[in-house]
Amino acid sequence: MDEPGFIDVAAPGVTLRVLTWGPPDAPIALCLHGFPDTAHGWRKVAPLLVDAGWRVVAPFMRGYAPSSLASDGSYHIGALMDDALRVLDAAGPTGRDVFIGHDWGAIAGAGLAAMPDSPFTKAVIMSVPMPASFQPLGRVPDAGRLATQIPRQLLRSWYIMYFQLPWLPERSAKWVVPRLWRQWSPGYRADEDVRHVEEAIGAPDRWRAALGYYRAAVRNTKPPAQYAELHSHWLSAPRMPTLYLHGLGDGCASADYAHWVERVLPEGSAVALVERAGHFLQLEQPEAVARHIVDFIGRPSG
Repeated sequence: MDEPGFIDVAAPGVTLRVLTWGPPDAPIALCLHGFPDTAHGWRKVAPLLVDAGWRVVAPFMRGYAPSSLASDGSYHIGALMDDALRVLDAAGPTGRDVFIGHDWGAIAGAGLAAMPDSPFTKAVIMSVPMPASFQPLGRVPDAGRLATQIPRQLLRSWYIMYFQLPWLPERSAKWVVPRLWRQWSPGYRADEDVRHVEEAIGAPDRWRAALGYYRAAVRNTKPPAQYAELHSHWLSAPRMPTLYLHGLGDGCASADYAHWVERVLPEGSAVALVERAGHFLQLEQPEAVARHIVDFIGRPSG
């Protein structure tokens, strides 16, 4: 397949560079990347989705070059949701569009899947369980089984608390990024992907923006008013048919969490665990991931 094209989308507070694959009149599969990754992380799955009849549209998330920094300073989940909706509008919605979110894209995707009157017809959430899976606190089914996950998860999630520290995290990009790729997807050679990440968030102001996602979420700061309504949805259960994918070898979050995800999914949803894949399953097992996705979202021309 040819190299992707691109469009630039002006959203409130940010200009987003968006990679595109496939014919401009096909239904859209809007793909949202996470951390520490870029829109290039969809490069292996995109051709397979295009072959199935989809147009793949993948923005660099706000703060990730060549998208701009957020001039409004917001890296809240509601802002990420708003960006996704602006990208869909700019790309040309068809009424048959879907979204696919990985890591932070999955967190934003949880909100998009829960919002009423969504312009999307189906959702694919990858590698990060939607928060509704573990609600309400204190009354989650199989609470004992879930509790056994907590000690190991705290160790896996060391970076989240580390990112809350002053001064030190801002000087850590060069060792944190490759370490997380090794930890989260053991055995995957991530040299090319790490180079893409360095180009996107290697500069100090860009790295600070990437840290801003974690700081806004953990500190529960209030989003700007224009994102508040969207932001309110991300803790809710999905309303649309949703496919949840998780790599069995994920070193970021256990694939066992799929047990709790399954209980909050609406009718028409599905869960699949991908063998020989870690956190970045779309890069490690693109054929298997694309097959699961196409089986779920269908072939528009079929």
